[in-house]
Amino acid sequence: MKSDIEIAQATEMEPIGKIARSAGIEEEYLEYYGKYKAKVDLDRLFGKTTAPKNGKLILVTAITPTPAGEGKTTTTVGLADALCKLGQNAIVALREPSLGPVFGIKGGAAGGGYAQVVPMEDINLHFTGDMHAIGAANNLLAAMVDNHIFQGNVLGIDPRNVTWHRCVDMNDRQLRRVVSGLGGRTGGMPREDAYDITVASEIMAILCLSEGISDLKNRISKIVVGYTFAGDPVTAGMLNAQGALTALLKDAIKPNLVQTLEHTPAFVHGGPFANIAHGCNSVTATKLALQLGDYVVTEAGFGADLGAEKFLDIKCRVAGLKPAAVVIVATIRALKHHGGVAKTALEIEDLGALSRGLPNLLRHVSNIREVYGLPAVVAINRFPSDTEIELKLVETKCRELGVNVALSEVWGRGGEGGKALAEEVIRLCEAPNDFRFSYESDLGIEAKIEAIATKVYHAANVVITPSALKELQKLETLGFGDLPVCIAKTQYSFSDDPTLLGAPDGFTLTVRGIRISAGAGFVVALTGDIMTMPGLPKSPAAEKIDVDDDGKISGLF
Repeated sequence: MKSDIEIAQATEMEPIGKIARSAGIEEEYLEYYGKYKAKVDLDRLFGKTTAPKNGKLILVTAITPTPAGEGKTTTTVGLADALCKLGQNAIVALREPSLGPVFGIKGGAAGGGYAQVVPMEDINLHFTGDMHAIGAANNLLAAMVDNHIFQGNVLGIDPRNVTWHRCVDMNDRQLRRVVSGLGGRTGGMPREDAYDITVASEIMAILCLSEGISDLKNRISKIVVGYTFAGDPVTAGMLNAQGALTALLKDAIKPNLVQTLEHTPAFVHGGPFANIAHGCNSVTATKLALQLGDYVVTEAGFGADLGAEKFLDIKCRVAGLKPAAVVIVATIRALKHHGGVAKTALEIEDLGALSRGLPNLLRHVSNIREVYGLPAVVAINRFPSDTEIELKLVETKCRELGVNVALSEVWGRGGEGGKALAEEVIRLCEAPNDFRFSYESDLGIEAKIEAIATKVYHAANVVITPSALKELQKLETLGFGDLPVCIAKTQYSFSDDPTLLGAPDGFTLTVRGIRISAGAGFVVALTGDIMTMPGLPKSPAAEKIDVDDDGKISGLF
């Protein structure tokens, strides 16, 4: 059996100019990055006078992640290919992978099997340089904060209350907490500092939510970098940093155009994590895709309680988007894991474990339909070990909720293996829906957290620690109370405890920290042991990646 990278390398790609023409993008708007990648000038989104297609937006999400894997990105790519095989004009809109997971434990994020976006190696590694630009902008701002303190500190920034962290696009636990500014008088002001992974930077969130250069610059100016000795917020605008940071990001904000293995146009742009950020690709890429295609298939990170919630409550609210349908991806293997089966025994038929794990899927389905008012279909990413009786059990339980199930075999068959799913998605898109948010903007921060925790996570209650409550009250006093809430939470459970699998309820969600992402336009609530700088596993994927004398990469997945 060929690996993902072997399948990708064996595929003959079309020149990106041809892909652009098939999507309706004129040559004048393309900025080429070699033969198979291009950026699209924002004038194509904001400057066209022709009527846009106003395509239907399809969100692909999933059950709570497990070590068995679910295949959300693979399903997203395969669904778009399947729609094209049915004669529809479909476009993919995905996030960019981070180097941290690529060299860590998760691997890349370009799909899998015969449902991938290519060039796979480029997308998973340096791509068009967006991650590097975001890291450079983030670290320039950090340098300007410390330089201001060193050069006299006219603003009165309290070095003990600098909230802006440096970043690097790599899993490096050694950098989580550091002491910087050592080396004597010329080395700066010694202080405690920290690093985040680049995709956790507010710059990433800002880039993905901005609509154009002026919006990007305005959002950057609002970034809160720390507080004065008097407790007042200090912003990037007060440091006159917004112009320089925007200059570093002027190309990164342009959507990246690539293709699937079946030559469906694909935008891959922006990559915030969904457990520590809002987990969606850029607004510019999504809106450009909607302008060009009749159907736009996008995905949001991790399970529906994280990526889908933030896609719907944050991205759709900010950008004025309305999804037409939602696909919830599951595997029989993952559901049995939620039912208590060890990873080594998932290929054995076990209806008891499957029954115990099914409530996880059914809760996600119920949330999408009842909380958000959206039509949904369950896509079972089929494995050879799945038995007919297991598949029938999932179908029966989903139909009891009024939701259809479609088998997805896109990993092994590409778009051809996703036709049944595509047909159901088309049917759902034609029906009106009653899309709504899980909370209204005029609620206070605490009430918004409680709404997500009780409606989406099914927590019994929320406890906010005294220090977090103090910060919450300060942010409301400063006028940030009307912003959406982004809850940073483990991806492995509905709760803030990663060991609680399935569909737990009656638990308490504990908020241990509150911070403001004023430029991105949301308040972050920190729960559990979520860290903004992951670490590498005992056997990182990096140990298996190699390149030969001809520059051909192996081991990337």
